[in-house]
Amino acid sequence: MPTFKLNGQDIPFEPGDTIIRAAWRAGVEIPHYCWHPGLSVAANCRMCLVHIKSGRQMALPVLVWDEAKQKYVPGTKPKLQPACQIAAAEGMEVDSVGEEVEQAHAHVQEFLLLNHPVDCPICDQAGECKLQDYYEEHQHTLKRKRTEPVHKPKAVRFGPTIVYDAERCIMCTRCIRFCDEVARDHVLDMRERGNRNEIVLAPGRQLDHKYTLMTEHVCPVGALTSRDFRFKARVWFLKTVPGVCSGCATGCTTHVDFDPRNGKVYRLRPRDNEACNQYWMCDDGMMSYKELHEGRVLTPVRGRGDEAELLLVEEAVDAAVAALRGVDHGKIGVVLSALHSNEDNFVLARLAEELGTDKLYLAARDAKLEGWEGDEILRHADPNPNRAGAHAAAGRTIEESVEDLVSDVLAGEVRAVIALGPWCGERAESLAPLAQLDAFICLSANEGTLPELASLLIPAASWAEQSGSFTNAKGISQEFERAVPAPNGVLPAWQTLVHVAAGLGLNLRYGRTSEVRNHMNAKPAASAAAPV
Repeated sequence: MPTFKLNGQDIPFEPGDTIIRAAWRAGVEIPHYCWHPGLSVAANCRMCLVHIKSGRQMALPVLVWDEAKQKYVPGTKPKLQPACQIAAAEGMEVDSVGEEVEQAHAHVQEFLLLNHPVDCPICDQAGECKLQDYYEEHQHTLKRKRTEPVHKPKAVRFGPTIVYDAERCIMCTRCIRFCDEVARDHVLDMRERGNRNEIVLAPGRQLDHKYTLMTEHVCPVGALTSRDFRFKARVWFLKTVPGVCSGCATGCTTHVDFDPRNGKVYRLRPRDNEACNQYWMCDDGMMSYKELHEGRVLTPVRGRGDEAELLLVEEAVDAAVAALRGVDHGKIGVVLSALHSNEDNFVLARLAEELGTDKLYLAARDAKLEGWEGDEILRHADPNPNRAGAHAAAGRTIEESVEDLVSDVLAGEVRAVIALGPWCGERAESLAPLAQLDAFICLSANEGTLPELASLLIPAASWAEQSGSFTNAKGISQEFERAVPAPNGVLPAWQTLVHVAAGLGLNLRYGRTSEVRNHMNAKPAASAAAPV
C-alpha cells in the first residue's frame, strides 16, 4: 500500500483518499469541523490547513513586522492547503503541526468564535464540543473583539425533534450535506453571507424525515440539539459501552451512554461500522433506548386478572418448575424471540432439546402492526434485531409462528408453553386460546402481547442490563456489553432458564455468558434465515 509522511510518520492510503481521510483511518487527527468521513468535501471551515512540504512550493505575500526597522515589510509565508480536499500521493510530505500551521489553526479558531456566545455552562454540547477542544489545543487566548457580537435567532424549532441556535452555528454545512446526501431530503439550506449566515428550513417544511437526530449528531458544536436529550444530562457524568441497536435487522452498532449514578441510559449514538451502518442511525433506532425504562416487567406475576399474585424471583422459578413437571414434555411448545439475544435463544433451544420437544416457534414484531417502514438507506424491512440469530440458535430455520402455536394448542398438540419476549406479530384477540393454558410461562423485559396472556410472567434483563449478541440480516454477529444493572433480582432470561432446567433435573449447566457463547459457536448454525 502506498504511503505518505505526516509529521514524519508514514501514513498508508488507498486510491482516492485525501490527506485527512488517510490520517483519520490511521488514527491521527487533523483538526477539522466541516469534514466528515461519510459526507462530501466542503472545505469551508479551513481548520484542517496543513503545510505540504514536498513538490512545488507555493508562497503567499504578507507583511511581517521588522523589529529593526520597527515597521511592517513585505515578506512571504507558505501557502497552507486544506487536508480534506488534497488527495494523498506517494512520497508526499505533510505537516499538520509547526509554527505556520498552528498559527493558522489559532486564527481560524478565533475567527469562528468572534460572534459565538460564551454560554458553555448551559450548552448541551459542553464537554464534547470541538470548539472547546480546539480552543484549548490551538488558541487559548482571550477574545479581542470589543464590539457587540452579531445576534441571531435562538431556540428555533426545526421540527418535532431538533432545536436550532443560529448564534452557535459555525456554518460547517454538515447538516445540509447529511440531509441532501444521506437522508436524501433537501430540507435545510443556508442563507445570507459572512457573519449573517444561518441555517434555514425549506419554505413550508420542517425537519421531519427518519434521520433528523443524525443532523444533530453530525453537528460539531451546539447549534443543533435534540429535544429529547436537551438539558437532561451532562456528558462528563455519562459513561459509554458498545451496544447494538434493537430497532431492526440492520443491527446498527452503537454507543450506549448511561449515568452510573442512577443506572439510567440517556441516549444511543452510532458507532462507526462500515459493514453495517457506516456512521449513521435512524431516529427510531436512536430512540429505542426508551424501552429500557418504559413498560418494564419488574416483578414476577402468577395468574391472570383478579387472580394475579406477585412473587419473588425464586418463587417464580419454583412455580415454573411445578407447572412444567406435570406436563408431557413432548407437548411443551417453546417460543424463541427475534427480539432477544443469541444467548437467550440458544439456552431456550437447548432446554427444548433436554425436554425432548421439537415444537419450536418464533415470535417477532410485525412491521405492519408496529407501523414500521424500511427504506433503501439504513432501515431494514424487518423490525427485529435478531431473527437470524434465533434461527441459528435453533439450528434450523423456524417456519412456525405464534399463529401456528395457537393452531397446535387448539389441536391438543401443545399443553404448555415457554416463551421469550413481549411481541409476537399477532393481535391479542387472535391469541385467546393461549390464555386458556394452565402453563404459559413468559420471560420478558417489557410488557406486551405475550406477557398479557402468560399464566406465569418472569421478568428478564433487557439488552442494556446484560452482555450478549445479536445477528443481523447479513448474518453478522455483534456483541454488546452490559451498561446498567438490572433491577433487584432480575436475571438475563438464559440464567433463569438454567435455573428452571436445574429444577427439572435437566443437564443444562451454564454459569457465564462466555460458556454459553463457546457452546453456541461450536454448534452448526441454521442454513438460512426465514424470509421476512
